[in-house]
Amino acid sequence: MKISLMSIVCIIGLAVTIWPKSMLGQNQIDTQNNSWYMYFGNHRITEKWGVHTEYQWRRSGWGEKWQQSLARVGVDYYFAAGPQVSSGYGWIVSYPYGKQPASSTVQEHRIWQQLILNQSYWRLYFNHRFRLEQRFLENMVANENGDFYRDGFNFRNRARYRFMISVPLTRSKMEDNTLFLSVYDELFVGFGKGIGKNILDQNRLFAALGWRFNKNFNAQIGYLNHYVIKSDGIHHERNHTLQVSISYNLDFRKPKSQ
Repeated sequence: MKISLMSIVCIIGLAVTIWPKSMLGQNQIDTQNNSWYMYFGNHRITEKWGVHTEYQWRRSGWGEKWQQSLARVGVDYYFAAGPQVSSGYGWIVSYPYGKQPASSTVQEHRIWQQLILNQSYWRLYFNHRFRLEQRFLENMVANENGDFYRDGFNFRNRARYRFMISVPLTRSKMEDNTLFLSVYDELFVGFGKGIGKNILDQNRLFAALGWRFNKNFNAQIGYLNHYVIKSDGIHHERNHTLQVSISYNLDFRKPKSQ
């Protein structure tokens, strides 16, 4: 029996997500609740080129405090055969939150590249997303008074793979005014210099119900099991996260003449 990359990633992701605390030795695992509210847009300019826009308002608890602010923009290129490649910039601000708070607020400048492949079989729609990230994180240093100041940036590399399945529930195929189910698992792996004991950075296991209004507009609400391994390899988080998202795409292509 052949084991695909997709199967390996899903097995690893599920193992990380549900692995009991007793199997993780002396690691400290804290469980907490978060909520993420997100907007995504892929806006076609021409048949081959488009612009990606995104903002994620991530909150600690059910919205009481900041967890993270994430803004991402990029350029999309569409191949005639179906694959899509993108590259862009992200500005991320991470705040102290939860039971394992960071020492201070940290900014990150991130360059990213990705490849998206889509497939379908019967009523199932498959989406593979491969992403590379070059991360520039603020280096926070404490002075003699215990106050933190910014001292340059630390560079980190990270690779991500997400496998997602969507299935229409109220129609035989994905079309306008359709209720659908979407599930995915995404694995994050650090590599290169500066990576400590946590080569496996995090895993996200997600399930949601969505409504497709039309090909350019859908909304989803679901549950994310977000497992995070901190840089020391000892402190872990299991975040139960409410995730609400809207995808709204604009099409600036000129209509084809009849």
